[in-house]
Amino acid sequence: MSDLPRTKTPQSAMALRANRKGQILLAAERLFAKYGFHAVSIRQIAQEAQVPLALVGYHYGQKQDLFHAIFEHWSGTIEERLQGLQGVQRQAHSRQKLQRIVEAFISPVIRLRSSPEGESYAMLMTKGLSPQSDEADRVLRDFFDPMAEAFITALHDTLAAEFPDAAVTRGTAAWSYQLSLGALLHHLSDTRVARLSHGECTPNDPDVQAHLVQFIVHGIRGAVQSFHPRPTKRRLS
Repeated sequence: MSDLPRTKTPQSAMALRANRKGQILLAAERLFAKYGFHAVSIRQIAQEAQVPLALVGYHYGQKQDLFHAIFEHWSGTIEERLQGLQGVQRQAHSRQKLQRIVEAFISPVIRLRSSPEGESYAMLMTKGLSPQSDEADRVLRDFFDPMAEAFITALHDTLAAEFPDAAVTRGTAAWSYQLSLGALLHHLSDTRVARLSHGECTPNDPDVQAHLVQFIVHGIRGAVQSFHPRPTKRRLS
């Protein structure tokens, strides 16, 4: 029997390459989520992934390209949110429509955050995209701005239909989106609720989704009613 090592088949070699490429992506995701983009080096990513340093550049190029690739890998979550929104938009207008838009916006993210495979990515969205750096701006423009535009349009149309006598503008809808996003991201990133509630609440509890939805919906409605009140009817003298 020959003592020579077996030659890997093309199939096994391809599987190894794919596996190592995936290891790099997951390692970068974990490190970026924990420490931020600028605090992590390519060498640290290679060590975390247990691959040669050169292999990181071979598969992904520069560090900012690897950062971009993480969000491209998870772009299906954005598609899920947009598909949910499209389903809501096909429905006739009702008072429940605003709530359904908010649910389409937050539900996939809450599910992702509560899953082991999506935890690092959800945390990366809260930490990695906070600073307005060049690499974060590129990700926002390529992946999140088109989704934001779609949700803002839906919010504007729905609020204008629900409050026909109010001066609901696209700016009103844009602020509603921005503040809703802030509530969602803060929920994902701040784990103090266990301490502040004296143990009654669990950080990132998926069951809090209904509470968060109602908080956002009533906040949007309250803001529209406060800042765009219906005009009062003048009394006839």
